Amino acid sequence: MRAVFGVLGPVSAWDDAGEPIALKGPRHRAVLARLIVARRRVVPVGHLVDDLWEEPPAGAVSAVRTFVAALRRALEPERPPRAPARLLVTEGPGYALRAEPDAVDAWRFERAVTAAATLPPDDALVRLDEALGWWRGPGYAEFAEAPWARAERAKLAELRLHAVERRAGARLALGLAAEAVPDLDAHVTEHPWREDAWRLLALALYRTGRQGDALAVLRRARALLVEQLGVDPGPALRQLEADVLAQAAHLDVARSDVTHLDAAGPVATSLVAAGPDAERPSGVAPAPAPASASEVRPAPGPDGPDPAGAAARVWARAAADYDRAVSAGARARLESTVGLLRNLALTGGEGLEAARAHRLAAVAAAEELGDPELTARVIGAYDVPAIWTRADDPEQAARIVAAAERTLAALPAPGHAAARARLLATIALETRGTRSPTDPPEAADLATLAATGSPASAAPASRCPAPQVPAPRATRAAREAEEIARRLDDPALLAFALGGRFMQCFERAGLAPDRDAIGAELVALSARHGLVAYEVLGHLIRVQARSALADFATADRHAAAVDRLADRHELPLVGVFTQWYRALRLAATGHPTGPEAEAAYRAAAARLDGAGMPGLERGLPPLALLCLRLTREDQGAALPAARGADRIAARSTDWGPHAPWVRPLALLADGRRAEAATALRAAPPPPHDLLYEALWCLIGRAAVGVGDRAVIRLARSQLLPANGELAGAGSGLLTLGPVAHHLAALDAALAEPEGS
Repeated sequence: MRAVFGVLGPVSAWDDAGEPIALKGPRHRAVLARLIVARRRVVPVGHLVDDLWEEPPAGAVSAVRTFVAALRRALEPERPPRAPARLLVTEGPGYALRAEPDAVDAWRFERAVTAAATLPPDDALVRLDEALGWWRGPGYAEFAEAPWARAERAKLAELRLHAVERRAGARLALGLAAEAVPDLDAHVTEHPWREDAWRLLALALYRTGRQGDALAVLRRARALLVEQLGVDPGPALRQLEADVLAQAAHLDVARSDVTHLDAAGPVATSLVAAGPDAERPSGVAPAPAPASASEVRPAPGPDGPDPAGAAARVWARAAADYDRAVSAGARARLESTVGLLRNLALTGGEGLEAARAHRLAAVAAAEELGDPELTARVIGAYDVPAIWTRADDPEQAARIVAAAERTLAALPAPGHAAARARLLATIALETRGTRSPTDPPEAADLATLAATGSPASAAPASRCPAPQVPAPRATRAAREAEEIARRLDDPALLAFALGGRFMQCFERAGLAPDRDAIGAELVALSARHGLVAYEVLGHLIRVQARSALADFATADRHAAAVDRLADRHELPLVGVFTQWYRALRLAATGHPTGPEAEAAYRAAAARLDGAGMPGLERGLPPLALLCLRLTREDQGAALPAARGADRIAARSTDWGPHAPWVRPLALLADGRRAEAATALRAAPPPPHDLLYEALWCLIGRAAVGVGDRAVIRLARSQLLPANGELAGAGSGLLTLGPVAHHLAALDAALAEPEGS
């Protein structure tokens, strides 16, 4: 019988059929472990006695001999009586275990890790995966306090950490960055002082398109090293941070063409991409030339392959490798999927719709696994910035929020601060213009709200938002996410949290300055840390806020910055918002009798077709034209087409979610005053979103038309904090002119005698 020994975990032994060998008590296993530590060398009996007991009993030597005899019977059960042992032998003053080099898992592990350094990345990955799979727990697990095991345990632990990092390096070299991220994330959490682990994690994040997260990781590493150890990051970390900020070309290499991994980790330089004369680390063999140089480096000119084709080939190969390397049930697939969905959402159109559909499935799959930490990562990784305050799929948004709340409750405490912040930011972001089921209900209609009085204060708030009543759940979530992100000094997390705070910054009218401050911080933060999508969001928020404040010169600069970023980073959805902004600008500043603004709105509306944003698209084009026509009528302008009142009354118009606040005006335009008054009082209060002021202006206009003084007073109280803004312009899409003009009309109606 051949015995195989395991010390990468509890000390164990198996026969050649894989069946466990009974090693009896802890002293027997201690003797075996001590002999394995000696690596086939003799351990004197006296040393065994000293190692097994702090204060050896009188019969300690005899006890050791008894343990050895029992081990021999267990390890060589077929050995004839009085025949010499061949495995656990007596030699001189002591004993030795003459195990074969491959019979002890720790010895095999050392050889496998050493050999991997000389193998190509694909072979190295296979070897390291297998070797790391041998670990069943800490080395010599039950002898953690034994002095004789301490050095061996430390050596094996260090070698294992090195193997984890080498495996990550091999994955990076093979273009499997997404697969490397989860293991590296856990690795740096458990071993925060390993600079090469931080470097590999940051590089893996960068190669999966998460430049901001890569920079955040490098900042976390710097903070830990400086604050806890009082040392600055080493040159490798400093150089990587500089390269990420500069978006250095060599960081984007999907697969290293270097044949070997050196002792310090993966060689990240692509020698083929750099050219045959590129500087090569000493001792690293040059990469074999590819069969065709054009496979790696497209030749210039009309006869060379097109870059799009090369990108398609890289994508197909990487996807195939991922499918082959990562098992179908691997949890890494879920996290990789969400990263892909995040990028897919930014493409707009069908990509955005598909990302929404698959996102919910990914969250459900994560919850089914019963791992709240994984579920938190899956939910929180979808940090797609949002500028519009109405959900495209309210039912799905509610389900995401519910899953985030469940995961928050299930996460082990304490700890997981970053994961908690991402879940909280998700709750804030997905609860758009609505209230959580746990919040107290709002008034069902304007009649009820008018009877109870306005909850909003007419005095400007110093912070967004600062209601006197308990803040809604989503608002509290946004604040807590921001506080955690600032405490962790994590730029990417802070950007996500600020996006959530923006979404909850509509508690009352007149908060454009607060949102402008959020946008300014997002722009500065994102520009410093390469968070392109959030830099775009910050500029768009400022476009909206400066439009509300009638500062179109500043809004123009931010719109131009948005267009430049969108062109450079292929963000097609962004152009939808800047085109609508320019239609708004024309409506707010152009000649009131010209047709240019109406034509601009129709062109902008055409841009919405197929954009994948039903929460924005439905009902918006007719609402924008209505606001344009009503503003022109207020200015006494002649209209080139049917008057606004006639257009309101058109039965075929789809006002979408805005219908409750347009319907009273439509009934008035149709001469149905009593029905208009009933419809007005039955309308719900407008949601707290980007159209809040515009919808209250429509309510006030209808209230004046039907003579409903209670609703007139209500509309006035809601609009008063926005006295200095353009109504609706904070949306960046449409306007009803200065809020001050609407307040004057409401004041004039209240000044008239009742019943006049």
